[in-house]
Amino acid sequence: MSDKNIDKETSRREFIIRSSKAGLLILSSGFVGGFFYNRNDSVSSVKTESITALPDFSIKDKAGKMAIVKGDDRVKTINLALKAMGGIETFIKKGDRVLLKVNAAFASPPVISATTNPELLKEVIRLCYSAGALSVVVTDNPINDPMSCFSLTGIESAAKSCGAKIILPDESLFTQISIEGGNLIKDWPVLYKPLINADKLIGIAPLKDHHRSGASMTMKNWYGLLGGRRNIFHQDINNIIKELAIMVKPTLVILDGTTTMMSNGPTGGSLSDLKQTNVMIAGTDQVAVDAFGATLLGTRAQELAYIEKAYAAGVGNMDYRLLNPEMIISL
Repeated sequence: MSDKNIDKETSRREFIIRSSKAGLLILSSGFVGGFFYNRNDSVSSVKTESITALPDFSIKDKAGKMAIVKGDDRVKTINLALKAMGGIETFIKKGDRVLLKVNAAFASPPVISATTNPELLKEVIRLCYSAGALSVVVTDNPINDPMSCFSLTGIESAAKSCGAKIILPDESLFTQISIEGGNLIKDWPVLYKPLINADKLIGIAPLKDHHRSGASMTMKNWYGLLGGRRNIFHQDINNIIKELAIMVKPTLVILDGTTTMMSNGPTGGSLSDLKQTNVMIAGTDQVAVDAFGATLLGTRAQELAYIEKAYAAGVGNMDYRLLNPEMIISL
């Protein structure tokens, strides 16, 4: 195919994507906007005894495990990453109830790379069941209408095709949380019930630019556990990400840098926003994983304030090299 035809085909694809997205926004803007604020108002009104901590899902003797795999096939790269860290059986045991926290924030197709990739999700679910997991649950509290988000991103069909259950953010699932020493997460509704019903927690996030925090990676992914009028935290985005990282102690995090949204994040909308960086990162130290992810965005961990803040709070290592991560090239 000539360069001229390639440019024409790319333009056509971008036109289709933009037109579809615009159509969805026109059809849903009134409903989605009203639904989001009404839903979060009701979540904010939940009156329960405040909890001071979430369960600790980390595995202490696996602290500092990290693998970085170069390749364009998500199924291959996630398998190689987990194998380098001791295998999925290192983290998931027979009878475990596994919760996967995805990014399903927007009602956009997988090609936009604004949300967790469904093929990656399917493979992680398959691996969890192969390790003997009793159940696998997938959840998030999207910005747009949850049903539309889980459907249009392909996350719902991917999960159900592998025997996993989707949990939508019903207000009955939220509980007021006040983390110790927190200034922002104080008596704030958090998607708590799916967490207390799980034995292991894995975060799966796409690697993206973010217009406020500079990047959206594994620590920012926990933002989807918050209810209420959480948009007020955008005024202090770096501290809310730090507090989320303090609050959530996962078993494992996975950062998908196969296709990176280099600009106009976190929503994107054009193929021109994307770059094939072809890297999969997995680890038990969410700060270190995000620190490496920063390099794929062409920046340094020190230039992302929330990474420095999380490091200063003792969440993890800002210098990922201290973990001696396994570096693998997928053939």
